Amino acid sequence: MSGEVENEMFEKGFRNRKAVLGASHVEKSWEKADQFNRPAQRLVTEYCWGEVWGDETLPFRTRSMLNLAMLTAMNQHHELAVHVRGALNNGVTPEEIQAVLLQAMVYCGAPAALAAFRTASAVLNDWSAEQQDQSAPNE
Repeated sequence: MSGEVENEMFEKGFRNRKAVLGASHVEKSWEKADQFNRPAQRLVTEYCWGEVWGDETLPFRTRSMLNLAMLTAMNQHHELAVHVRGALNNGVTPEEIQAVLLQAMVYCGAPAALAAFRTASAVLNDWSAEQQDQSAPNE
């Protein structure tokens, strides 16, 4: 993190963010942050990932499913793709992701949910291919 001294909540958020979204993704986002957008990255890390995701009232798995529904409702497909992968990292099954998106379809509308299904399908296909590559014996 560029040798900067961060507070405890930021550090907790950075750990939570990496646990859910993957260390590579988070470290790349932080490294790409510039003087202009670094304050936004800092706030998201500290308050979203430290305070909110750091509250143990809801497990990460549940938080992931909530995010899928909310991001679908808001038509935030780039963030949805990141959080589908995060949900899979948190143990949410493809069947549960499908169920969340079907419920979002009823409450948020078909266009938003159909777009979310397209986004989630692409992530699930990539995830499946990665899992197969990891389980293939090295030649």
